[in-house]
Amino acid sequence: MNFSDDNLEQIISACISGNSEAQRLLINKYLGYAKSISYKYAQNDMEGEEIVNDGFLKIFNNLHKYDFSKPFLAWIRVIFTNTGIDYYRKNQKKENAINIEGYDFVAEETAIYEHISGEELLELIQKLPTSYRMVFVLYVVEGYSHKEIAEKLGIKEGTSKSNLQDARIKLQEMIKQHFPKIYQLHSLKGHLHEK
Repeated sequence: MNFSDDNLEQIISACISGNSEAQRLLINKYLGYAKSISYKYAQNDMEGEEIVNDGFLKIFNNLHKYDFSKPFLAWIRVIFTNTGIDYYRKNQKKENAINIEGYDFVAEETAIYEHISGEELLELIQKLPTSYRMVFVLYVVEGYSHKEIAEKLGIKEGTSKSNLQDARIKLQEMIKQHFPKIYQLHSLKGHLHEK
């Protein structure tokens, strides 16, 4: 059976019927998107692939529940995000996170990130300790509130805030170490704006 690459409804219907050609087409069509979400929750490529595979498995098992009136990308984004969170929970070592209620964290330093490629930044994010990485990705990348993060990860809201602060500090240290010229340029601009 030949599928039109742009006829999503036809592809999904064939996937639900178990058509392997349609399943391959769906995977190939959305693999890059799946990786862009999943790898944010992984410490390395192997973990990222595992999250991608688990996510596609969930998609195929739940395609019959997809509502065609809603955007497909949004639907699979939720699945891959939740799969990343599930992976974290499953592999989480009980860490004693510091709980600081009402912690006032530093404003996002997006200016420095503009000088680093997405791939380079992703590599640095993957090096963060798991608890920091999860909170950072959910808050900064996915846009969840600390309350939502606390509920999803089973931690306290204050822990989410302190983990975000610690993640930012660690990222800053890594940027300083791996990209000293960019860090110096950013620091210099900051001093010029203060005067």
